[in-house]
Amino acid sequence: MLKVEFHEAGGVLTLHMEGRFVAKFAEDARDLILHCKVPSGLIVDLSDVSFVDAVGEDVLRWFGRIGALFLADTAYSVDVCERLDLPVTKRFRQHSWVM
Repeated sequence: MLKVEFHEAGGVLTLHMEGRFVAKFAEDARDLILHCKVPSGLIVDLSDVSFVDAVGEDVLRWFGRIGALFLADTAYSVDVCERLDLPVTKRFRQHSWVM
């Protein structure tokens, strides 16, 4: 199962994925980007992806070739980005404090 959310702000489209980026799910994600008007920036957030198969790796490489930057906040997502030589950007998280 793969959950995909799109967020657009300041001319940047963030594609946040959660779950397994595999086979048909990965191809569907690529098709979504192919058939929509992508703003000047694309960020692919892999922080909540738990597994990527060979098809998913091909799609991630394709995202990289079209200029996407990647977010990776977990050991697994960092490993995927390093193995596939994907450009990683840093995110500054906002913290909520409960008093």
